[in-house]
Amino acid sequence: MTNAAQIKETTVLDIEQVKKKQRIKSFIKGMAFLLPSIILFSVFLFYPMFRTIYLSFFLTKANGDPTVFVGLQNYITMFSSPIFLKSIKSTFLFVLYTVPASVIISLFLSIIANEKLKGIGFFRTMYSSTMGVSVAAASVFWLYLFNPSMGLLNQVLGTFGIEGIGWLTDPKWALISISITTIWMNVGFTFLILLGGLQSIDSSLYESADIEGAGYLYKLRRVTIPMLSPTMFFVITVTIINAFQSFGQIDILTQGGPINETNLIVYSIYREAFANYKFGSASAQAIVLFILILLMTALQFKLGERKVHYQ
Repeated sequence: MTNAAQIKETTVLDIEQVKKKQRIKSFIKGMAFLLPSIILFSVFLFYPMFRTIYLSFFLTKANGDPTVFVGLQNYITMFSSPIFLKSIKSTFLFVLYTVPASVIISLFLSIIANEKLKGIGFFRTMYSSTMGVSVAAASVFWLYLFNPSMGLLNQVLGTFGIEGIGWLTDPKWALISISITTIWMNVGFTFLILLGGLQSIDSSLYESADIEGAGYLYKLRRVTIPMLSPTMFFVITVTIINAFQSFGQIDILTQGGPINETNLIVYSIYREAFANYKFGSASAQAIVLFILILLMTALQFKLGERKVHYQ
């Protein structure tokens, strides 16, 4: 009995050792597959992030090298600056202007484009065409439209006897003008994603609703929107993040003006770092922007995901 127990114990230990070796081999194999991604993320994401956090506690030279440790002084100075506080306000207004409008317009267009009509493929291509336009090209296009003397928008207003608007020079209109440009650029992407979500809805749900005698609006409210909610959740989250990170159209159209009305946080970071050469202060602003995006995304997951209906 003693020998049998010893043999059984030895066998159990051998099996555990074999399993342990297999787990180690699996871990090494998995890390080998992940190694290229880990290297890329480390070089282009983790190192810049930790470097930014580090620089936010220092004053820096013009070349970005840290000089004097100032602790939280960059953050204190930043939040006591009326220009930065205005940047935060403008950024949230910009998000408020662009995100709902982009999603609603794209949803309307995707519902139309999802109908089985003759020649609808042409309109799908037209609606999604803004995806193929770069930010620079789109901004130059809108720069001509917003021109106070030659712009098409003011010419149209003039035909109705309405005085022209300083779209990019009037503080009341500058942020709205940038928002219009951004909405136009975002519609292509959001339209395409929502159209894909609509086409993935099971057609049997509509057939069942037709058998019950449901009308178009009822099917839209009770079938289409609930089934589209996961796609809507994704689109809203991505659009919010992109709105916080908007830069190109602001740099080309207004350069943060007039009177800092369009000086969004991203452009404020750029100007602080590459115009004023204050990399410590710019790094502090970048950390604040990261926290804002993180909080908005977490809030979206906390509140928005409750209304998502998964099939």
